[in-house]
Amino acid sequence: MSTSEHATKESPTGLKRDISGKMLYLFILGDVLGAGIYALIGQIAGEVGGVTWVPMIVALLLALLTAASYAELVTKYPKAGGSAVFAERAYRKPVISFLVGYCMLAAGVVSASGLALAFAGDYLGTFIDVPPVLGAVVFLLVIALINARGIKESVRTNLVMTMIETTGLVLVVVAVGIMLGGGNGDLGRATQFVEGGSPVIAVFGAALLAYYSFVGFETSANVIEEVREPSRVYPKALFGALATAGVLYVLVGTAASVAVPADELGESTGPLLTVIQATGVPIPAWLFSAIALIAVANGALLTMIMSSRLAYGMGSQGLLPSAFTKVLPKRGTPWVAIVVTTGVAMVLTATGSIATLAETVVLLLLIVFLSTNIAVLVLRRERVEHTHFRAWTVLPVLAVLSCLVLLTQQSGEVWLRGGIIVAVGVVLYILTRVVRGRKASDATR
Repeated sequence: MSTSEHATKESPTGLKRDISGKMLYLFILGDVLGAGIYALIGQIAGEVGGVTWVPMIVALLLALLTAASYAELVTKYPKAGGSAVFAERAYRKPVISFLVGYCMLAAGVVSASGLALAFAGDYLGTFIDVPPVLGAVVFLLVIALINARGIKESVRTNLVMTMIETTGLVLVVVAVGIMLGGGNGDLGRATQFVEGGSPVIAVFGAALLAYYSFVGFETSANVIEEVREPSRVYPKALFGALATAGVLYVLVGTAASVAVPADELGESTGPLLTVIQATGVPIPAWLFSAIALIAVANGALLTMIMSSRLAYGMGSQGLLPSAFTKVLPKRGTPWVAIVVTTGVAMVLTATGSIATLAETVVLLLLIVFLSTNIAVLVLRRERVEHTHFRAWTVLPVLAVLSCLVLLTQQSGEVWLRGGIIVAVGVVLYILTRVVRGRKASDATR
């Protein structure tokens, strides 16, 4: 075994390599599935009509383009920090590396705050009535405690949650199958576009919504130092998880169209619950609400794992204060990073709606994806000793174009909000540089 191969099994940073290939696959699958499909399928149907499977496939293909870039760079440079590490190597500009990592970190924290609000909203209201912000803060605290306990415990929790939320999606497909068996439902709706518009424009608009449902795979780059044999298992886990999610989305979307007319789906705030009720299969409403809560909780857990590991990685690079690299001695988890990211997410729960936070996440992630897809081409000139995945050159080129197209679809309001967040990052970068400069000056005296 070569030295480089051996190094992939032991992390010199203090992080434990407790994630196997199967655990990584479920980690990515759980983050991709998340809460999106439980809410977005209605809006997708409202855009395109009954052919929800078409934009789902288009969105999957767009996601796979950027995923190929991640597969190459993560296996080539298996370091916590993900996109920030890639930007540092590719552009050699600390400010660019910082902003890429910061956008990724900001997207994760903003996403977690939005998911916390979703958890504390109508779904939780089925069981207990609490103020949304209070419920969100308590929820984030519980997530932080699970995160701090250990990566193995966190991923095992994710395994259980992923199985439950996947079961909920399968339940929808089975219920609609029973409905069809009873002579109800309409298969023809699955081939009908929305009336009064261009099918191509409708599919493209719906694909933009569907793309959000596939976001999440990029978080896996930030736990790579805790993965066993990353060069071998990462590509399989990544592409396998995306393909699995794509199949589930196509099946669930088609089942929803068969059971409920597109206009009715588009008006529902709980579209999959509407589908279950339309089938006539006696599944309690509280059961599906519980499954939705688990889906949201799973997405929040994985997002906060990513955020804390990214903050840890940026601290290791000198892009954030070195305190972010502190880990719990026995648990091997970055406790300072967990405390800070959780605190910021708690504050954000009081600053905007779920929709507002979600739109901001998409904009920030597209900036990150654009950087990563360009970086994979720039870094082709570098060679490493160990074997790693290599994407066809055309894939990152197409991925860059897809990110640019998606960025043009964002509203002015979202761009303004994203611009403010980036501006805060620039200020933070300047302050970090000033503080480090003063420390270096004092050390030479």
